[in-house]
Amino acid sequence: MFEELSGRFDAIFKKLRGRGKLTEENISEAVRDVKRALLEADVNYKVVKKFAATVQEKAMGAVVLDSISPGQQFVKVVHDELSAIIGGSARQIKFHTNRVNVIVLAGLQGSGKTTACAKLALYFRKQGHRPVMAACDTYRPAAIDQLETLGKALSVSVYADRAAKPVAIAKAALESAKREGNSLLLVDTAGRLHVDTGMMGELREIVKAVSPDEIFFVADAMTGQDAVNVAAEFHKEVGFTGAILSKMDGDARGGAALSILDVTGVAVQFIGVGEKPDGLELFHPERMASRILGMGDIVSLVERAQETVDLEKSQKLEKKFRRNQFSLQDFLDQLRQIKKMGSLGDLLAMIPGMGSQLKDANIDGGMMGKIEAIICSMTQRERDKPVIIDGSRKKRIAAGSGTTVQDVNKLLKQFDNMKVMMKRMTKIAGKRGAGAAMRNMAPF
Repeated sequence: MFEELSGRFDAIFKKLRGRGKLTEENISEAVRDVKRALLEADVNYKVVKKFAATVQEKAMGAVVLDSISPGQQFVKVVHDELSAIIGGSARQIKFHTNRVNVIVLAGLQGSGKTTACAKLALYFRKQGHRPVMAACDTYRPAAIDQLETLGKALSVSVYADRAAKPVAIAKAALESAKREGNSLLLVDTAGRLHVDTGMMGELREIVKAVSPDEIFFVADAMTGQDAVNVAAEFHKEVGFTGAILSKMDGDARGGAALSILDVTGVAVQFIGVGEKPDGLELFHPERMASRILGMGDIVSLVERAQETVDLEKSQKLEKKFRRNQFSLQDFLDQLRQIKKMGSLGDLLAMIPGMGSQLKDANIDGGMMGKIEAIICSMTQRERDKPVIIDGSRKKRIAAGSGTTVQDVNKLLKQFDNMKVMMKRMTKIAGKRGAGAAMRNMAPF
């Protein structure tokens, strides 16, 4: 997400850092490059025009021109304005404690509403809510079945009535939620075009029937500027309170995320980053601005780690490191925890300074899968004592994992090198303390 835009910004800032001093001429040149980069990312042209004018005005101020590091100051100006146009700061949803809270999802067909509904159910359940989903899409074949399947997989109740109309289903679902003691009702509506007066009228009736606390417009980030135009029309009709951009992990240029607030007056609330139910993130504008500009996003990285890493396992693993008892099984367990956090490229891009370094790097998405396959093809004894793996065992492991003997050799060599390094770090930690060990391990 935003890889192309990040690359363009990195090139612009590199050019500026090479100048000893910022002048009116090179600031104007940089702003023109910024405008071009945003337009190519499919950002609304009115948003680009206003953004560029504000950046130029602030960059021409005495604070930047008299700065010791003018290039860094220009980056700060761009970061602050970029953060502002996409929302400033994340909005936390406030729920009522004395009644059922209602969220209605709306948007075009195929935008990912049903999947987003299930993701929201899981997201809010983790926060202590008891959600129920209402299947109000009676038009798309198997839409109700899809929501019921997702609900079953997540152990979230689904209210459905195949014989009733959407408005009646929404009303009945709300009454059912009150009886069952649910704290949150998520209403999945049918996809509709904003020019379809009949369907838009039905959406207004659903909204009137359940009096939602939030109305989320779900848009496919892959559609770029079209998503923003449609969002503006939906907002005129029903007035949504937030947007969910699905498929942000795909080949999205980012224009929708950067335009939707300025065009509609409503900010992006969540972004979808995968097909799995846990692939939903609260949208943090300031963090996203940092990632776009190659500054990383350590806070989000730590939050992901806290959600996925098993603290008890990590503590046990630390003890094994100290005793030099780290096995291939332990390595596999760690690998699986990292995979839960997301793609390797996405995680590395959250580390400050890594974004630009990874621009031309080939992050092999299948590398981790290959390592997992090799270890899974070993017996438990081989995982605990890799030293017993001889030539015939390597052939069997390679055949079982669909890899080559060279791949198996490579993994074993990397594992041996890692054990040697961990042994050295343990000794350093013992002599100088853990802080010295960490400094020696730091790659930067």
